[in-house]
Amino acid sequence: MDKIATRQAYGEFLVKKGKERPDLIVMDADLSGSTKTKLFAEAYPERFINCGIAEADLMAEAAGIALSGHVVCASSFAMFAVGRAYEVIRNSIGYTGANVKICATHAGITVGEDGASHQTFEDLALMRVIPGMTVVNPADAVSAEKLLNAVVDTEGPAYVRLGRSGVPVFYKPEDEIVLGKANMLREGTDVTIIATGIMVAEAMEAAETLAEEGVQARVLDMHTIKPLDEEAVLKAARETGAIVTAEEHSVIGGLGGAVAEVLACKAPTRMAMVGQHDTFGESGTPNELKAKYGMTKEDIVKAVRGVLAER
Repeated sequence: MDKIATRQAYGEFLVKKGKERPDLIVMDADLSGSTKTKLFAEAYPERFINCGIAEADLMAEAAGIALSGHVVCASSFAMFAVGRAYEVIRNSIGYTGANVKICATHAGITVGEDGASHQTFEDLALMRVIPGMTVVNPADAVSAEKLLNAVVDTEGPAYVRLGRSGVPVFYKPEDEIVLGKANMLREGTDVTIIATGIMVAEAMEAAETLAEEGVQARVLDMHTIKPLDEEAVLKAARETGAIVTAEEHSVIGGLGGAVAEVLACKAPTRMAMVGQHDTFGESGTPNELKAKYGMTKEDIVKAVRGVLAER
């Protein structure tokens, strides 16, 4: 399969959406070459604002512009978009319900050689706890474009998590991807793997390995972390009796936490979580780091075997 980074899909989406929506403003924190907002800047320079290396100012300006009647896509690396500017996002964007889409790139361990200071595993947790904030984590370039389109056309604040590295493109342009509704990518009756972002591709490969062992794994792409598709989670719990979540994020407060909250309250089910386990990262290649910190297809297979053995 072709590999395309979701940040590249984001940049190309902005150019198309800019033609359709003259009220779209794009803002960046002096990283437009990396976030790919430079494509919009080249096409619509009068609607692009570079705020410099000042994420708090970026988010405050974005809120003001949005509240004046525009839709704003504000971008930086996830570590800085969320980490540096959290109070401003909470109070100026979340509390006011401003029509700002925080489209953060370079999330998770696959930032790679940039190291622990740039690898954020907290962003989904921080964003999903803000009232009214939609939180989205696309799995590939096709789903990124479709979800970004839905997010931009939906009134209110949103967080879209985008990656640095190329990821396999497995969705087709004609596939239906709806905000807030998980996509079942593979049928299965023995266990359900609920994955998000780059871990969806790993989940699909894990399911192939498990099938060779006689285990039929259902795979759900939970691209929308908030609002979570509770119906899909509960259906999977009832029909397969075991759940494994997979994310390039801390298992504390992200997809795993969100799924566990639903199951604990409505359908207690055996589950395991694949992701970053309460530790910082380090410098290395994306593949080396995914292996070291337990975010590969092999780790998903191991987790599935564990929950099935417990059951």
